[in-house]
Amino acid sequence: MLSRVAENLYWLARYIERAENTARIVNVNANLLLDLPKGIAPGWKPLVDITGAHELFEEHYKDYGERQVMRFLLGDERHPGSILSALEAARENCRTIRDFVPREAWEQINGLTLYAREGLQKGLTKNGRHPYLRGLITSSQLINGLLDGTMLHDQGFEFLSLGRYIERADMTTRIADVHSAALLPDADEVRPYDNIQWVSVLKSLTAYQMYRRSTQIRVQRGPVLGFIFKSARFPRSLRWCIDHSRICLERLPRNEACLRVNGRLSRALDAAEPERFSQKDLHEFVDELQLGIGDLHQEIAQTWFPPLVSTGAA
Repeated sequence: MLSRVAENLYWLARYIERAENTARIVNVNANLLLDLPKGIAPGWKPLVDITGAHELFEEHYKDYGERQVMRFLLGDERHPGSILSALEAARENCRTIRDFVPREAWEQINGLTLYAREGLQKGLTKNGRHPYLRGLITSSQLINGLLDGTMLHDQGFEFLSLGRYIERADMTTRIADVHSAALLPDADEVRPYDNIQWVSVLKSLTAYQMYRRSTQIRVQRGPVLGFIFKSARFPRSLRWCIDHSRICLERLPRNEACLRVNGRLSRALDAAEPERFSQKDLHEFVDELQLGIGDLHQEIAQTWFPPLVSTGAA
């Protein structure tokens, strides 16, 4: 397989996953504002913090108001992590490799990009936001299902899956860190609405029902962190993403360096006890994981992708 094709498939998956994740956290935060008592809403700044783009945001916006954050995350093309920017990049990556993906997948990606652009103004309104975001999430999941069910499971599919799992792992760690810090500045203080806030963290990952099935206990900080970091059965947990990225790597040639980085991430996760972390411990652990995920991406790029021109941004 040509390295350029491998890179396009990798970034195609990352951008689709990024758009879906961003749509989900925006939608969940909007609903959380309705559920919490007046005066204690977490606001909109945590959503920008999750993306790690607060410096770019502050270059172009004066405050973290709802409309400004919505514009930045949904449709600001100066922000490479906005939903519209991610989908435009996914479409461009897919356009150059249409022979490697089912025609129906290309049509769905193209249609989703048009939907995101044409419905943006309605999506920025309070009444239109929920159906707009639900459409984005559902269409993204349809594309992933279509690719899984109809694409040849060859080396190209392994790069596609790698991109999806690495992007998902990155977002899971960000959500756990930023939402936890923003929602619970003092984790030792028990509040009557804590469960509402941790339900929102689970819903950011579409994990609420599966958490209840798996743990069969009420929603609380320690078990939630343990579930989203270490569950071997939930496809959006960090454990799942690391394990399945390893499976993809094992099926590719010249994989030794990448497997070493993946193994380092896996051992760090094995040794951790997220249920017992203080907020400071959690933040330090997430920083370590973020560096490891970045190292894995760099190793993948150095091993298999063209050395000069890159089609994406981590």
